[in-house]
Amino acid sequence: MIILKSERDLEAMRPACVVAGAVLDEVASFIQPGVTTRQVDEFAAACIKRHGGKSAFLGYRKYPCHTCISVNDEVVHGLANERVLRFGDIVSVDCGVLYKGFVGDTARTVAVGGCGVSAQRLMDVTEQALCEGIAQAVTGNRVTDISRAIQNYVERNGFNVVREFVGHGVGRTMHEEPQVPNYVDAKCNQKLRAGMTLAIEPMVNVGQPGVKILNDGWTVVTQDGSLSAHFEHTVLITEGEPEILTWPEQMPSRLKVS
Repeated sequence: MIILKSERDLEAMRPACVVAGAVLDEVASFIQPGVTTRQVDEFAAACIKRHGGKSAFLGYRKYPCHTCISVNDEVVHGLANERVLRFGDIVSVDCGVLYKGFVGDTARTVAVGGCGVSAQRLMDVTEQALCEGIAQAVTGNRVTDISRAIQNYVERNGFNVVREFVGHGVGRTMHEEPQVPNYVDAKCNQKLRAGMTLAIEPMVNVGQPGVKILNDGWTVVTQDGSLSAHFEHTVLITEGEPEILTWPEQMPSRLKVS
């Protein structure tokens, strides 16, 4: 069942998403060569607490960390540990915050100090693919319009979208209907209606789209060892333009679709 959010719901959900976005901004600024992924997660936990929220990830299906921190060929659900981040790494941070009964969900990939041209291009394409998908998140379109825009942009630029993990509805719980694939799937073709809130999140690989889960039971990596990037926003479907709840300033001009 797809849950449409009322104005009263949105009064509570908007602040949750603002907090999630603020935490992600702070965590992204904290990342630098020499810090461990555990230190990044602990910093994120402190930020979430300072803003009055709770991690929506910690304890969810027994997930053991406050955030998902995925490095280089890790796609999603990376576990914080003693791994030291080095100059040139790229790090995907997925942040879910529970605040006053609602969840804000957002993710971003950042370079550690700097990175190579190919890694930067991967991040740029993935972020722009998210914006292409968001532009299709309007009343009267369907989920497949979002999926098609993301897939077409990614593949046109020579990369591949991950198929095993997808976007989703979000609200009082982390995962709601509908699923929002980053590729066209005829089974996920629901019509978009005002009041739907979606976590749109392209996961893009430099190499082939295949992934596997490591022995820790959580960390998803590319099968071929290629780099992967991940960007995500929580988006509200309205009667007009989509509202990016985790990015109140909306898309900067450099990322707007033509």
